[in-house]
Amino acid sequence: MKRWRALLQDGGHRNVPTLDADAACMVEALAGCNYLPGADVELIRKHHTHSLARFAAPLEEIGKITRIARSADSVPPLIVLRPIGAAPGALPALIYLHGGGWTFGDWTLYEPFLRRLANATGRVVVAVDYRLAPEHPFPAALEDAWNALEWVAANAPWIGVDADRIALGGDDAGGNLAAVTALAARDGLVGVSLQFQLLIYPCLDMTASLPCHDAIPWSYPLTREIYAWCRDNYVGAFPEREDWHLSPLTVEDLGGLAPTIMVYAGCDPLGDEAALYCSRLTRAGVAVAPLFFPGMMHGFITMAIPASSDAIGKIASVMGACCGSRAGGGEPVAFEAPLA
Repeated sequence: MKRWRALLQDGGHRNVPTLDADAACMVEALAGCNYLPGADVELIRKHHTHSLARFAAPLEEIGKITRIARSADSVPPLIVLRPIGAAPGALPALIYLHGGGWTFGDWTLYEPFLRRLANATGRVVVAVDYRLAPEHPFPAALEDAWNALEWVAANAPWIGVDADRIALGGDDAGGNLAAVTALAARDGLVGVSLQFQLLIYPCLDMTASLPCHDAIPWSYPLTREIYAWCRDNYVGAFPEREDWHLSPLTVEDLGGLAPTIMVYAGCDPLGDEAALYCSRLTRAGVAVAPLFFPGMMHGFITMAIPASSDAIGKIASVMGACCGSRAGGGEPVAFEAPLA
C-alpha cells in the first residue's frame, strides 16, 4: 500500500475539509443519532433505518417494480425497477448493491434513490438484497453479488434487460462488493462482461490505513467505531484483510477492468481510497469518470439534498454520453482518456 500513496494528488480531498451548508445541516441533525456497537444488531438496524429514512427524497413515480424471491440456486432476492416512460423491449441494466457496512441497508432506505437513478439513466435497476453480516460474514454477500449478476445476464430477456449492456454499481459496502465483482468478471470468475462499474464512496481497503482515516473528522453517519465494527462483522474469521476479495485496492494489476464511474466526497474518511483507485485505474489504462464532491460527507447520495440530485444527473450524463443510456441534466461529463 505504501508504494501507491504517492499517486494521491494534492487536492481538496486531502485538505482539512469544510462541509457544504447542506451537508453540515445533515450532520448536525444526525449528531444525536449516534449509537455504539454491542447492542442487538436488529435494534441497531432499525435505529439506523429510522434515523436516515427521514432525510430520503420523495418517491418518484416509476414504470414498474418486480420483486423476485430468493431462488433455490442461491440467487438472493432481487427488486427490478423499470424506468418511467421506457419504450417496450430490452433496456440496459444497472445491478445495484446497497451500502450499509455489510451490516445495514434495506429497501426502505434505498427505494427513493434507486427510483431516481432508474428514471434519470433510463436503465433497468436491479437491487440486490444480499445477506448481511454478522449473521452471514464474508464471503456470503460477495457470493450473492456474483450469483445475482450471473442470474440477471442469464434471464435478461425475461426481465426486459439487454444482456450486452449490463453494468454493476454500489455505494459504501456495496461499492466494495461491486469493485471485487468487477475484478472477478475481468478474470473470468464471473461469466458476465460488464459495460461499466459505478462506485460510490466505496470501501476498497479493509485495513483503513490511508491518510483520510486520520485526517477527516469522524462523524455520523460513519464514525470510527461503527466503521471498525462493520468491517469486523463482515470479515469474520477470515485472516487476510488485504486479500483482494476484501480489499480490491491491493490488486497489483487493474488493467482490463470495465470503465469506471467514481463518485466520492471530500469530507469522507473513505475519500483517499476512491482517489487512489481512480489514479491507479487511469494508469492501468482503464477509462475513469471521477465525480468529486469536496463539501459532501459519506452517505450523501441517498439524501434529499441538491448534491444528491447533482450526482445522479452527472452519473446519468456519463452513461448517456458513453454507454447509450438516457442523458441526465447538467453539464456533460465523460470518461477521461487513460494516461499514456
